[in-house]
Amino acid sequence: MATGMRASDACLAVATSTIWGLAFVAVKFALESFSASQLLALRFLVACVPALLVPRPPIPWSSIGLIGLTLFAGQFMLLFLAYTMGLPPGLASVSQQMQAFFTVLLAALFLRDVPTRRQGAGMAVAFSGLALVGVTTGADLRPAALGLALAGAFSWAIGNILVKCVAHAPIFPLVVWASLVPPVPALLLSWAIDPAPSFLDAIASASWLSLGAVAYLGVAATIVAYAGWGSLLQRYPAAAVTPFALVAPCAGLLSSALVFREVFSPARYAGMALIMAGLAVIVLPAARPTPRPAEH
Repeated sequence: MATGMRASDACLAVATSTIWGLAFVAVKFALESFSASQLLALRFLVACVPALLVPRPPIPWSSIGLIGLTLFAGQFMLLFLAYTMGLPPGLASVSQQMQAFFTVLLAALFLRDVPTRRQGAGMAVAFSGLALVGVTTGADLRPAALGLALAGAFSWAIGNILVKCVAHAPIFPLVVWASLVPPVPALLLSWAIDPAPSFLDAIASASWLSLGAVAYLGVAATIVAYAGWGSLLQRYPAAAVTPFALVAPCAGLLSSALVFREVFSPARYAGMALIMAGLAVIVLPAARPTPRPAEH
């Protein structure tokens, strides 16, 4: 296999990214019964339950708090708000992959991890695709919704940098304990701005479909997916694992089209294709030159 990855681990990588892709559809169902802030609180109240049994990772509370605020609270609050403003799930799954562009930029600025020419070319292609998607905004896609989604991707990128700074921390305990952070600001925001029903009333009156979506987001898309992805990153080079993340938006687009009959204009399809092409240039390993035979 080109990645040097065992077939079973490659299947795990594909399954993990597929879980994340399907999560964009689950969010749509969950928001039928909960506000954006209520859904954020519920997702991570479910995800933090293992903290009752899993020891805290050996890093400062401040690091856990910042990671929880950026990687989880900021990213998902902004994304969920974009959903409430009409962002289609398929487009959401693609827009969030711009975190790769933002992560490379932040790493260059703050960690002196300067991108190569190939990475720079990929970012330029991805940004041109984003611009093309932006000009398709109209009645079905408000500019504010796309802006919120991109802000969520930027928050995710900040979280990536913070996680990179504590690379010695075990990933599963870090995910679980960082999940303790989002419910606090989410519940405060819900109390301040959400109309009736209240948080507890919303849970009591929620549909089984919405509750199932919350369980999927908390257990599968957070605990299971992050644990599986982290285990792969611990055992393989990042260049062998990260290309599988491109499965997530593909799964999101396909599932959204099947479930919600989501249809895009040709220009938007072209923009999303450019985003995916640019990201592929960034994360896929460059082909090694074929050695020339020795001359006799």
